Amino acid sequence: MSRRTISVFGATGSIGESTLDLVRRNPDQFEVLALTAHSNVHALAQAARATQAKRAVIADEAHLTDLKAALAGTGVEVAAGREALVEAASLGADWTMAAIVGCAGLAPAMAALKTGKTLALANKESLVSAGDLMMSAAKTAGATLLTVDSEHNAIFQCMDATAPKAVRRIILTASGGPFREFGANAMATVTPDMAVKHPNWDMGAKISVDSATMMNKGLEVIEAHHLFGLPSDRIDVLVHPQSVIHSMVEYVDGSVLAQLGTPDMRTPIAHALAWPERMETPVASLNLAQVGRLDFEEPDPVRFPALRLARVAMEAGGAAPAILNAANEIAVAAFLDRRVGFTAIAAIVERVMERYEAAPPASIEEVLAVDSEARRISAALIESEFA
Repeated sequence: MSRRTISVFGATGSIGESTLDLVRRNPDQFEVLALTAHSNVHALAQAARATQAKRAVIADEAHLTDLKAALAGTGVEVAAGREALVEAASLGADWTMAAIVGCAGLAPAMAALKTGKTLALANKESLVSAGDLMMSAAKTAGATLLTVDSEHNAIFQCMDATAPKAVRRIILTASGGPFREFGANAMATVTPDMAVKHPNWDMGAKISVDSATMMNKGLEVIEAHHLFGLPSDRIDVLVHPQSVIHSMVEYVDGSVLAQLGTPDMRTPIAHALAWPERMETPVASLNLAQVGRLDFEEPDPVRFPALRLARVAMEAGGAAPAILNAANEIAVAAFLDRRVGFTAIAAIVERVMERYEAAPPASIEEVLAVDSEARRISAALIESEFA
Protein backbone atom coordinates (compact mmCIF):
# COMPACT_ATOMS: atom_id res chain seq x y z
CA MET A 1 0.00 0.00 0.00
CA SER A 2 1.43 3.38 -1.00
CA ARG A 3 2.01 6.00 1.68
CA ARG A 4 -1.08 8.13 2.32
CA THR A 5 -1.78 11.44 4.00
CA ILE A 6 -4.68 11.20 6.46
CA SER A 7 -6.74 13.39 8.75
CA VAL A 8 -8.89 12.22 11.65
CA PHE A 9 -11.87 14.31 12.74
CA GLY A 10 -12.98 13.23 16.19
CA ALA A 11 -9.55 11.85 17.04
CA THR A 12 -10.18 11.47 20.78
CA GLY A 13 -13.40 9.44 20.52
CA SER A 14 -13.56 5.65 20.33
CA ILE A 15 -13.49 5.57 16.50
CA GLY A 16 -10.69 8.12 16.33
CA GLU A 17 -8.62 6.25 18.90
CA SER A 18 -9.08 2.97 17.02
CA THR A 19 -8.04 4.66 13.78
CA LEU A 20 -4.91 6.12 15.35
CA ASP A 21 -4.06 2.76 16.90
CA LEU A 22 -3.87 1.32 13.38
CA VAL A 23 -1.90 4.34 12.14
CA ARG A 24 0.66 4.02 14.93
CA ARG A 25 1.12 0.34 14.09
CA ASN A 26 1.92 1.28 10.49
CA PRO A 27 3.92 4.52 10.76
CA ASP A 28 5.61 4.11 7.36
CA GLN A 29 2.29 3.98 5.53
CA PHE A 30 0.63 7.14 6.85
CA GLU A 31 1.41 10.82 7.28
CA VAL A 32 -1.03 12.64 9.56
CA LEU A 33 -2.09 16.06 8.30
CA ALA A 34 -4.73 17.01 10.87
CA LEU A 35 -6.33 15.75 14.07
CA THR A 36 -9.36 17.32 15.73
CA ALA A 37 -11.29 17.04 18.98
CA HIS A 38 -14.20 18.85 20.58
CA SER A 39 -12.68 19.82 23.93
CA ASN A 40 -10.28 17.10 25.14
CA VAL A 41 -7.04 19.09 24.96
CA HIS A 42 -4.86 16.54 26.73
CA ALA A 43 -5.84 13.61 24.51
CA LEU A 44 -5.63 15.68 21.33
CA ALA A 45 -2.17 17.01 22.18
CA GLN A 46 -1.00 13.52 23.11
CA ALA A 47 -2.27 12.10 19.81
CA ALA A 48 -0.72 14.93 17.80
CA ARG A 49 2.64 14.31 19.41
CA ALA A 50 2.45 10.54 18.96
CA THR A 51 1.58 10.78 15.26
CA GLN A 52 3.64 13.88 14.45
CA ALA A 53 0.51 15.52 13.07
CA LYS A 54 0.92 18.72 11.09
CA ARG A 55 -2.16 20.41 12.60
CA ALA A 56 -4.37 20.04 15.70
CA VAL A 57 -7.79 21.68 15.86
CA ILE A 58 -9.98 22.01 18.93
CA ALA A 59 -13.63 22.73 18.14
CA ASP A 60 -14.32 24.57 21.40
CA GLU A 61 -12.49 27.87 21.03
CA ALA A 62 -12.35 28.31 24.81
CA HIS A 63 -9.63 25.63 24.89
CA LEU A 64 -7.35 27.18 22.25
CA THR A 65 -4.90 28.67 24.78
CA ASP A 66 -4.57 25.36 26.59
CA LEU A 67 -3.95 23.50 23.32
CA LYS A 68 -1.27 26.00 22.31
CA ALA A 69 0.46 25.48 25.66
CA ALA A 70 0.20 21.69 25.39
CA LEU A 71 1.82 21.67 21.94
CA ALA A 72 4.34 24.48 22.46
CA GLY A 73 7.67 23.68 20.85
CA THR A 74 6.38 20.74 18.80
CA GLY A 75 5.90 22.54 15.49
CA VAL A 76 2.29 21.38 15.35
CA GLU A 77 -0.02 24.08 13.95
CA VAL A 78 -2.88 24.84 16.33
CA ALA A 79 -6.34 26.23 15.55
CA ALA A 80 -9.84 26.33 17.02
CA GLY A 81 -13.47 26.75 16.02
CA ARG A 82 -15.90 25.62 13.36
CA GLU A 83 -14.16 27.41 10.50
CA ALA A 84 -10.86 25.88 11.53
CA LEU A 85 -12.43 22.42 11.28
CA VAL A 86 -13.65 23.13 7.75
CA GLU A 87 -10.27 24.54 6.78
CA ALA A 88 -8.51 21.43 8.10
CA ALA A 89 -10.92 19.24 6.12
CA SER A 90 -10.04 21.19 2.99
CA LEU A 91 -6.31 20.43 3.23
CA GLY A 92 -6.71 17.60 0.73
CA ALA A 93 -5.69 14.56 2.76
CA ASP A 94 -5.76 11.38 0.71
CA TRP A 95 -8.00 9.81 3.36
CA THR A 96 -10.15 11.51 5.99
CA MET A 97 -11.92 9.87 8.92
CA ALA A 98 -15.18 11.68 9.75
CA ALA A 99 -15.94 10.64 13.32
CA ILE A 100 -17.31 13.83 14.88
CA VAL A 101 -20.55 12.95 16.63
CA GLY A 102 -23.78 14.56 15.43
CA CYS A 103 -24.45 17.32 12.89
CA ALA A 104 -21.34 19.13 14.10
CA GLY A 105 -19.47 16.83 11.73
CA LEU A 106 -21.51 17.73 8.66
CA ALA A 107 -19.63 20.80 7.43
CA PRO A 108 -16.14 19.22 7.77
CA ALA A 109 -17.36 16.04 6.06
CA MET A 110 -18.73 18.03 3.12
CA ALA A 111 -15.50 20.01 2.89
CA ALA A 112 -13.49 16.79 2.75
CA LEU A 113 -15.74 15.37 0.02
CA LYS A 114 -15.25 18.47 -2.09
CA THR A 115 -11.49 17.78 -2.24
CA GLY A 116 -12.27 14.73 -4.38
CA LYS A 117 -10.30 12.36 -2.16
CA THR A 118 -11.51 9.54 0.13
CA LEU A 119 -13.86 10.12 3.06
CA ALA A 120 -14.32 7.33 5.61
CA LEU A 121 -17.62 8.05 7.30
CA ALA A 122 -18.24 7.06 10.91
CA ASN A 123 -20.63 9.95 11.53
CA LYS A 124 -23.98 8.47 10.55
CA GLU A 125 -25.86 11.66 11.48
CA SER A 126 -24.33 13.57 8.56
CA LEU A 127 -25.56 11.11 5.95
CA VAL A 128 -28.94 10.82 7.67
CA SER A 129 -29.50 14.58 7.78
CA ALA A 130 -27.98 15.48 4.41
CA GLY A 131 -27.73 12.23 2.46
CA ASP A 132 -28.84 13.60 -0.90
CA LEU A 133 -26.48 16.56 -0.62
CA MET A 134 -23.51 14.42 0.46
CA MET A 135 -23.96 11.80 -2.25
CA SER A 136 -24.30 14.57 -4.84
CA ALA A 137 -21.16 16.30 -3.56
CA ALA A 138 -19.19 13.05 -3.70
CA LYS A 139 -20.32 12.42 -7.29
CA THR A 140 -19.57 15.97 -8.42
CA ALA A 141 -16.08 15.99 -6.90
CA GLY A 142 -15.24 12.41 -7.88
CA ALA A 143 -14.67 11.58 -4.22
CA THR A 144 -14.75 8.10 -2.75
CA LEU A 145 -17.16 7.69 0.15
CA LEU A 146 -16.46 4.67 2.35
CA THR A 147 -18.34 3.72 5.48
CA VAL A 148 -16.81 2.37 8.67
CA ASP A 149 -20.05 1.45 10.38
CA SER A 150 -19.52 -2.28 10.85
CA GLU A 151 -22.87 -3.02 9.19
CA HIS A 152 -22.45 -0.88 6.08
CA ASN A 153 -18.83 -1.88 5.71
CA ALA A 154 -19.97 -5.52 5.80
CA ILE A 155 -22.53 -4.82 3.08
CA PHE A 156 -19.87 -3.06 1.01
CA GLN A 157 -17.64 -6.12 1.31
CA CYS A 158 -20.48 -8.46 0.26
CA MET A 159 -21.94 -6.28 -2.48
CA ASP A 160 -21.20 -7.05 -6.12
CA ALA A 161 -20.84 -3.51 -7.41
CA THR A 162 -20.81 -4.74 -11.00
CA ALA A 163 -24.30 -6.22 -10.73
CA PRO A 164 -26.48 -4.01 -8.50
CA LYS A 165 -29.68 -5.30 -10.12
CA ALA A 166 -28.83 -8.79 -8.88
CA VAL A 167 -29.29 -7.68 -5.26
CA ARG A 168 -32.68 -8.63 -3.80
CA ARG A 169 -32.20 -7.05 -0.38
CA ILE A 170 -29.65 -6.15 2.26
CA ILE A 171 -29.94 -7.33 5.84
CA LEU A 172 -28.55 -5.12 8.61
CA THR A 173 -27.81 -7.05 11.76
CA ALA A 174 -28.38 -5.54 15.20
CA SER A 175 -27.13 -6.76 18.56
CA GLY A 176 -30.43 -5.75 20.15
CA GLY A 177 -28.50 -3.77 22.75
CA PRO A 178 -28.39 -4.46 26.49
CA PHE A 179 -32.18 -4.51 26.89
CA ARG A 180 -33.12 -6.96 24.17
CA GLU A 181 -34.89 -9.22 26.67
CA PHE A 182 -36.37 -6.49 28.88
CA GLY A 183 -40.13 -6.27 29.17
CA ALA A 184 -42.01 -2.98 28.84
CA ASN A 185 -42.04 -2.35 32.60
CA ALA A 186 -38.32 -3.04 32.92
CA MET A 187 -37.55 -0.68 30.01
CA ALA A 188 -39.06 2.17 32.01
CA THR A 189 -36.47 1.60 34.77
CA VAL A 190 -33.39 1.85 32.54
CA THR A 191 -30.78 4.36 33.74
CA PRO A 192 -27.97 6.08 31.78
CA ASP A 193 -25.39 3.92 33.57
CA MET A 194 -27.19 0.82 32.30
CA ALA A 195 -27.68 2.14 28.77
CA VAL A 196 -24.04 3.03 28.06
CA LYS A 197 -22.84 -0.53 28.75
CA HIS A 198 -23.11 -2.17 25.35
CA PRO A 199 -22.75 -5.97 25.50
CA ASN A 200 -20.49 -6.32 22.44
CA TRP A 201 -19.02 -3.01 21.25
CA ASP A 202 -16.87 -0.32 22.87
CA MET A 203 -18.63 2.92 21.88
CA GLY A 204 -19.29 6.43 23.14
CA ALA A 205 -22.26 7.27 25.37
CA LYS A 206 -24.53 8.70 22.67
CA ILE A 207 -24.19 5.84 20.20
CA SER A 208 -24.49 3.32 23.04
CA VAL A 209 -27.85 4.82 23.98
CA ASP A 210 -28.87 4.79 20.31
CA SER A 211 -28.02 1.10 20.23
CA ALA A 212 -30.09 0.50 23.34
CA THR A 213 -33.15 2.20 21.78
CA MET A 214 -32.33 0.71 18.34
CA MET A 215 -32.37 4.22 16.91
CA ASN A 216 -28.86 3.51 15.64
CA LYS A 217 -30.31 0.77 13.45
CA GLY A 218 -32.98 3.11 12.19
CA LEU A 219 -30.33 5.67 11.27
CA GLU A 220 -28.39 2.89 9.54
CA VAL A 221 -31.43 1.99 7.43
CA ILE A 222 -31.47 5.60 6.18
CA GLU A 223 -27.71 5.48 5.59
CA ALA A 224 -28.01 2.23 3.65
CA HIS A 225 -30.67 3.78 1.43
CA HIS A 226 -28.25 6.55 0.42
CA LEU A 227 -25.12 4.41 0.19
CA PHE A 228 -26.58 1.49 -1.76
CA GLY A 229 -29.58 3.07 -3.49
CA LEU A 230 -32.21 0.65 -2.19
CA PRO A 231 -35.73 1.53 -1.00
CA SER A 232 -36.99 0.84 2.50
CA ASP A 233 -38.74 -2.43 1.60
CA ARG A 234 -35.44 -3.93 0.44
CA ILE A 235 -33.53 -3.04 3.61
CA ASP A 236 -34.25 -5.46 6.46
CA VAL A 237 -33.10 -5.50 10.09
CA LEU A 238 -32.38 -8.73 11.95
CA VAL A 239 -31.42 -8.97 15.62
CA HIS A 240 -28.28 -11.06 16.08
CA PRO A 241 -27.09 -10.90 19.71
CA GLN A 242 -23.57 -12.28 19.15
CA SER A 243 -22.61 -9.51 16.66
CA VAL A 244 -20.51 -12.00 14.69
CA ILE A 245 -22.34 -11.58 11.38
CA HIS A 246 -22.10 -7.86 10.74
CA SER A 247 -24.58 -7.76 7.86
CA MET A 248 -25.68 -9.72 4.77
CA VAL A 249 -26.59 -9.26 1.12
CA GLU A 250 -29.21 -11.48 -0.53
CA TYR A 251 -29.11 -11.93 -4.30
CA VAL A 252 -31.96 -12.72 -6.69
CA ASP A 253 -30.76 -16.30 -7.11
CA GLY A 254 -31.24 -16.95 -3.39
CA SER A 255 -27.56 -16.69 -2.43
CA VAL A 256 -26.86 -14.81 0.80
CA LEU A 257 -23.37 -13.46 1.45
CA ALA A 258 -22.43 -12.51 5.01
CA GLN A 259 -19.39 -10.77 6.45
CA LEU A 260 -18.27 -12.19 9.80
CA GLY A 261 -15.65 -11.17 12.31
CA THR A 262 -14.79 -10.62 15.95
CA PRO A 263 -16.63 -7.50 17.20
CA ASP A 264 -13.87 -4.88 16.95
CA MET A 265 -14.21 -1.56 15.15
CA ARG A 266 -10.61 -1.78 13.98
CA THR A 267 -11.70 -4.33 11.34
CA PRO A 268 -14.03 -2.04 9.33
CA ILE A 269 -11.73 0.93 9.95
CA ALA A 270 -8.76 -1.04 8.60
CA HIS A 271 -10.78 -2.12 5.57
CA ALA A 272 -11.54 1.52 4.76
CA LEU A 273 -8.03 2.71 5.65
CA ALA A 274 -6.33 0.25 3.28
CA TRP A 275 -9.03 0.00 0.60
CA PRO A 276 -8.81 -1.29 -2.09
CA GLU A 277 -6.11 -3.36 -0.43
CA ARG A 278 -6.05 -5.07 2.99
CA MET A 279 -3.91 -4.44 6.06
CA GLU A 280 -3.10 -6.50 9.12
CA THR A 281 -4.76 -5.65 12.44
CA PRO A 282 -4.36 -6.87 16.03
CA VAL A 283 -8.00 -8.03 16.02
CA ALA A 284 -8.46 -11.52 17.45
CA SER A 285 -9.28 -14.23 14.91
CA LEU A 286 -12.87 -15.38 14.86
CA ASN A 287 -13.27 -18.79 16.48
CA LEU A 288 -16.68 -20.07 15.46
CA ALA A 289 -16.27 -23.27 17.45
CA GLN A 290 -15.80 -21.15 20.55
CA VAL A 291 -18.76 -18.94 19.65
CA GLY A 292 -20.78 -22.14 19.38
CA ARG A 293 -24.06 -20.73 18.09
CA LEU A 294 -25.50 -17.81 16.18
CA ASP A 295 -28.98 -16.60 17.12
CA PHE A 296 -31.42 -14.43 15.20
CA GLU A 297 -34.78 -12.82 15.87
CA GLU A 298 -37.03 -10.12 14.48
CA PRO A 299 -36.81 -6.69 16.18
CA ASP A 300 -39.76 -5.89 18.45
CA PRO A 301 -41.48 -2.76 17.10
CA VAL A 302 -43.45 -2.27 20.33
CA ARG A 303 -40.51 -2.15 22.74
CA PHE A 304 -38.23 -0.47 20.18
CA PRO A 305 -40.35 2.11 18.30
CA ALA A 306 -37.31 4.11 17.14
CA LEU A 307 -36.80 1.75 14.21
CA ARG A 308 -40.34 2.48 12.96
CA LEU A 309 -39.82 6.22 13.36
CA ALA A 310 -36.65 6.10 11.26
CA ARG A 311 -38.44 4.29 8.45
CA VAL A 312 -41.25 6.88 8.57
CA ALA A 313 -38.66 9.67 8.24
CA MET A 314 -36.84 7.91 5.43
CA GLU A 315 -40.00 7.33 3.42
CA ALA A 316 -41.11 10.95 3.97
CA GLY A 317 -37.71 12.18 2.78
CA GLY A 318 -36.89 15.87 2.53
CA ALA A 319 -36.20 17.39 5.94
CA ALA A 320 -37.78 14.54 7.93
CA PRO A 321 -34.55 12.56 8.53
CA ALA A 322 -32.78 15.71 9.76
CA ILE A 323 -35.68 16.41 12.15
CA LEU A 324 -35.58 12.80 13.40
CA ASN A 325 -31.85 12.99 14.01
CA ALA A 326 -31.89 16.36 15.78
CA ALA A 327 -34.80 15.40 18.04
CA ASN A 328 -33.05 12.16 18.93
CA GLU A 329 -29.81 13.93 19.83
CA ILE A 330 -31.63 16.30 22.18
CA ALA A 331 -33.69 13.49 23.71
CA VAL A 332 -30.62 11.29 24.27
CA ALA A 333 -28.75 14.20 25.86
CA ALA A 334 -31.70 14.81 28.20
CA PHE A 335 -31.72 11.11 29.12
CA LEU A 336 -27.98 11.09 29.82
CA ASP A 337 -28.52 14.18 32.01
CA ARG A 338 -31.26 12.22 33.84
CA ARG A 339 -33.93 14.75 32.88
CA VAL A 340 -36.12 12.23 31.03
CA GLY A 341 -36.62 8.49 31.20
CA PHE A 342 -35.37 5.93 28.71
CA THR A 343 -38.73 5.27 27.07
CA ALA A 344 -39.28 9.02 26.66
CA ILE A 345 -36.55 9.21 24.02
CA ALA A 346 -38.63 7.72 21.22
CA ALA A 347 -41.76 9.51 22.47
CA ILE A 348 -40.02 12.88 22.23
CA VAL A 349 -38.74 12.13 18.73
CA GLU A 350 -42.19 11.09 17.53
CA ARG A 351 -43.83 14.19 19.01
CA VAL A 352 -41.32 16.51 17.32
CA MET A 353 -41.77 14.74 13.97
CA GLU A 354 -45.53 15.27 14.27
CA ARG A 355 -45.20 18.95 15.14
CA TYR A 356 -42.46 20.16 12.81
CA GLU A 357 -42.32 20.01 9.03
CA ALA A 358 -39.89 21.87 6.80
CA ALA A 359 -39.18 22.19 3.09
CA PRO A 360 -36.53 19.83 1.68
CA PRO A 361 -33.14 21.45 2.38
CA ALA A 362 -31.21 22.49 -0.71
CA SER A 363 -27.93 23.33 1.01
CA ILE A 364 -25.90 22.51 4.10
CA GLU A 365 -26.97 25.83 5.60
CA GLU A 366 -30.62 24.83 5.20
CA VAL A 367 -29.92 21.41 6.76
CA LEU A 368 -28.32 23.12 9.74
CA ALA A 369 -31.28 25.52 10.00
CA VAL A 370 -33.71 22.58 10.11
CA ASP A 371 -31.47 20.87 12.65
CA SER A 372 -31.37 23.98 14.84
CA GLU A 373 -35.14 24.48 14.78
CA ALA A 374 -35.80 20.80 15.52
CA ARG A 375 -33.45 21.03 18.48
CA ARG A 376 -35.24 24.13 19.77
CA ILE A 377 -38.63 22.45 19.50
CA SER A 378 -37.29 19.30 21.17
CA ALA A 379 -35.81 21.20 24.09
CA ALA A 380 -39.02 23.19 24.60
CA LEU A 381 -41.08 20.00 24.45
CA ILE A 382 -38.92 18.32 27.06
CA GLU A 383 -39.29 21.27 29.41
CA SER A 384 -43.06 21.58 28.94
CA GLU A 385 -44.17 17.96 28.77
CA PHE A 386 -41.42 15.58 29.92
CA ALA A 387 -39.49 17.34 32.68
